[in-house]
Amino acid sequence: MALSHDEIYSKVQGVLVDALGVDEDEVTPAASLRGDLGAESIDFLDITFRLEKAFTTDPTQPFKIPRGDLFPEELDPSFVQDGKLTDAGLTEVRRRLPHADLSQLESTRDIALVPNLFAVQDIVDYIERKVG
Repeated sequence: MALSHDEIYSKVQGVLVDALGVDEDEVTPAASLRGDLGAESIDFLDITFRLEKAFTTDPTQPFKIPRGDLFPEELDPSFVQDGKLTDAGLTEVRRRLPHADLSQLESTRDIALVPNLFAVQDIVDYIERKVG
């Protein structure tokens, strides 16, 4: 049975509340995991595990998220030159994070901004693609 967008969002919200110890009303679609919800690198592994558990409906067919698939660990070094994103790098970030507000990244090209772009809606979209 396919899950609705609202059902997926609700499960993702529950996972983030439990994993990060935040209030439900803080977990909005636009909330960034690092900047708004305080997630740290170590939390991403826990969130991935919890999402796999939350979206496994049949134990014989577990829902799996390959490492680096949901939370890209790092960009290919060819996308960075002198600490700044290249045009190809910016295109890749746009592809991976279609809902992120990239205005600051587009103006500065600062690679350090990339980990802060990942938002709740990006997780929901990823899950929708995987289960749909």
